[in-house]
Amino acid sequence: MKLRHSLLILALFLSGCAEFTYYTQAVTGHLGILLNSRTLDQVMDDPSTPPETRTRLELARDIRDYASRTLKLPENRSYRIYSDLGRPAALWNVFAAPELSLELKTWCYPIAGCLGYRGYFSRKSADALAADLKAQGYETFVGPVGAYSTVGWFNDPLLNTVIKRSDPELAAVIFHELAHQRLFLPGDTAFSESFATAVEIEGVRRWLADRGKPEEFTNYMERLKRREQFMELVLRYRKQLETLYASTKSDDAKRAEKTRVFEKLRSDYAALKASWGGYSGFDMWLTNGELNNARMGAVGVYHQHVPAFQALFTKLGGDFEAFYRETERIAKLTPSKRAKFLIGLTEKGA
Repeated sequence: MKLRHSLLILALFLSGCAEFTYYTQAVTGHLGILLNSRTLDQVMDDPSTPPETRTRLELARDIRDYASRTLKLPENRSYRIYSDLGRPAALWNVFAAPELSLELKTWCYPIAGCLGYRGYFSRKSADALAADLKAQGYETFVGPVGAYSTVGWFNDPLLNTVIKRSDPELAAVIFHELAHQRLFLPGDTAFSESFATAVEIEGVRRWLADRGKPEEFTNYMERLKRREQFMELVLRYRKQLETLYASTKSDDAKRAEKTRVFEKLRSDYAALKASWGGYSGFDMWLTNGELNNARMGAVGVYHQHVPAFQALFTKLGGDFEAFYRETERIAKLTPSKRAKFLIGLTEKGA
């Protein structure tokens, strides 16, 4: 499973807090990307631009137009400029959780609030933090990030890290990141990421349908179905771990059961994969590094409330503007009322 996240770099800028080194790398990393950016038209008109890149940027421009015109996402210069970073990821996110808990360690920033991850523009720096946290007893997970958003405070560039993805995946990135510009709730990562993911899914669904390519739409829906099945599987075992960690069992008993839960997850994934005819698109999520609480916790960050937002969208007749207005209303609720409302949407099926 490709990890995609919208790290809110603006929240790190110009802070007077003690973590000067961290904020410095955030500022210099983002500004370096901006200084290396050119408009899509400039890159496409450049004779040295490879034909394949030019074709992908033309598609990205069309997707960007569609985002504002049809999905009612912000109209600005974000994703109308391009930057080639010369590396495979824009940045790397560090997630950490205790040995017997799925509660992610949080870091608090100005404006963005407290988030369950720490982002670095250097893989070496991300790995160093992960190693330090592991030495403190945390389980850790470092995930590459292809794109991120500054929620409208800056013009976010399209990056080389995403343009070679399939057409639906490229559209998903642009829709997801622009959704953060439409609505971002500081301090509630699950709400913000689930909202953006729901917009992304419905946006890609509608974009493909409007393109009049039924075969491409069918293929996308099949990939989406697999993604949903995989997430249902992981979230089911995530729930089992939550119940286990909240129980009165001894720590040793919890450790033993935790091992069995992860073994069963791998076994059930193998069966699910077989039902897909051997499709291996999610293999790396289970095999690339240790399967642990940090990795499981990160899943909840992105997908916890997606079904609720999808149910809400259906309830509102697929009207994006009405959906955004209602979501903004929900965002103003207290955390407890907001969570209760979202759970209610899922249980009632809207």
